[in-house]
Amino acid sequence: MLNEPRSGLLAAWGNALLAGLVSPDEAAHRIADDDAVHRVEGLPGEDAPVGLTLALGRLRALGAIGLRVALPVPGHPLGLCGPPEFNARALAAGEAVLAAGAGLGLVPETYEAGPEGGAAPDVHVEVVWRCLPVREAPPADVPSLGEAERELAEALREATEVLSKLDVAGAGPVAEAALAAYRARAEAGRQILAPGYPPRAVRVLELAQRVAALIDIARAAGGDGEHGGAVSSSEIAARAEALRPVERTARRAQVAAYNSAAEERERHRG
Repeated sequence: MLNEPRSGLLAAWGNALLAGLVSPDEAAHRIADDDAVHRVEGLPGEDAPVGLTLALGRLRALGAIGLRVALPVPGHPLGLCGPPEFNARALAAGEAVLAAGAGLGLVPETYEAGPEGGAAPDVHVEVVWRCLPVREAPPADVPSLGEAERELAEALREATEVLSKLDVAGAGPVAEAALAAYRARAEAGRQILAPGYPPRAVRVLELAQRVAALIDIARAAGGDGEHGGAVSSSEIAARAEALRPVERTARRAQVAAYNSAAEERERHRG
């Protein structure tokens, strides 16, 4: 969960484009990030897949006023609003983008090419966004930024307590090293949100990713001698149960942060 989901990048930079704060080329470049190419398939009026620049312009022409993120998992359709076909695809991908005002949603499918076992620079990643109809309805279980910020403060305490109770190094130097590496990547030039987002959204997303880092550390701790003693299946299950509500809170906060720009535009138009 430390990396930004592709849906987050598409929504953030797509919203900046819709607000007139970045050029189409810059938005497409930021969305693609380290991937080789992104295409959108199934856009109304297009018989073949198109590039991001054209796709974003087409969405705007089709009435899109903002882009929202969904990060669903089994049992928690976070950010979805139907219909079932779209929800099923989004759930399988673990993410999606909804174009408010256009009645359309985009689900990413990734394809990798390169030498087997090759390093990241040798892997060629292509992304196809499948465009499908969606309902114009309130997304499921998305909190406000204020709610998300309050929930995250408690989630951070809970995640830290879980690490401490595990009696592993994850609550100390190992956790701090992982978090320091995350911060170094961010400071090396990764912009966490696009122009046009309120400072509170940036704070919420940064805190959500910090909580996510602690969750990843807790899940990886134990069983290898480095992070403590062997972990039994019952202990693994107990750990997963303890982390589940914390992880849910972090995902809800991520969605609230990414969706805040679209919600602000909708309020102004309303």
